[in-house]
Amino acid sequence: MDNWDEIRTAFQVARLGTVSGAAEVLRVHHATVIRHIDALEQRLGVKLFQRHARGYTATEAGLDLSRVGQTTDDQFHQLAGRIKGRGSDVSGELLVTSLINFSPLLVSALVSFQEQYPDVVVRYLTDERVFRLEYGEAHVALRAGAAPAEPDNVVQDFGRAEMGLYATQSYVERNGLAREEDGFAGHRFAGLDDHDSRAPFQRWLNATVPAEQVVFRSTDHRTLERAVLEGAVMGFFGTHEAALHPQLVPILAPRDEWSVPLWLVTHVDLHRTAKVQAFLSHIKSYAAGCTRQ
Repeated sequence: MDNWDEIRTAFQVARLGTVSGAAEVLRVHHATVIRHIDALEQRLGVKLFQRHARGYTATEAGLDLSRVGQTTDDQFHQLAGRIKGRGSDVSGELLVTSLINFSPLLVSALVSFQEQYPDVVVRYLTDERVFRLEYGEAHVALRAGAAPAEPDNVVQDFGRAEMGLYATQSYVERNGLAREEDGFAGHRFAGLDDHDSRAPFQRWLNATVPAEQVVFRSTDHRTLERAVLEGAVMGFFGTHEAALHPQLVPILAPRDEWSVPLWLVTHVDLHRTAKVQAFLSHIKSYAAGCTRQ
């Protein structure tokens, strides 16, 4: 059965007993009601109503169909109520996406957001691909690099991700403090296993440090950070995450040329919903608080 309009028509005819009554409720012409009933009976191969001078009386098959129509109609009304409520309440599922690099910031922000709005269920997805907001793949995306240009998205400046070069205290004790003016002689680095990477700090690393000194490579930024935290190499961290690891020692302070522009992206159809607006406001305040610390 693939035509809900016909089933809804049959349900209203069974409920009201007349074509004119069903037409008034459905706001269609009475000829449309008759056409729906005739088409449904022909498709099912059974009489759904007994026609008589006073109107229509449902047969046994018509009553069965009417009960299904009643249940379905009730469910549609309940669904409409829930959807309408979600537009004004901060509840239900919140789906946020970003690169894995930004998980320290986003996980902390999402946890504190849930503390404020306990009825929210968080789904946080990390991937290299760009999630399609127009297909409902996310409510909010945090993106890095050039400003997103999709026509139906609302794009807001979220500042820049500041990057610095770090090593652990144990690495420094074993290998000494690295000096750029000495060409980082004798020091070991972690770097992305992608010579075509557009990340500004990686391009600096490729241009500044001899390839043989980049001894730990990975396609995953979090893996590189783990190698640095193990004390094996030096590498890049965002300043927000570096502050979470007291064993890290800054080797080179953040530079403008290493920073990456960040953007909060939402789809125009969801941008003004209470849930999305609440999270946008929260993450902006959260990030500002982190910057002041």
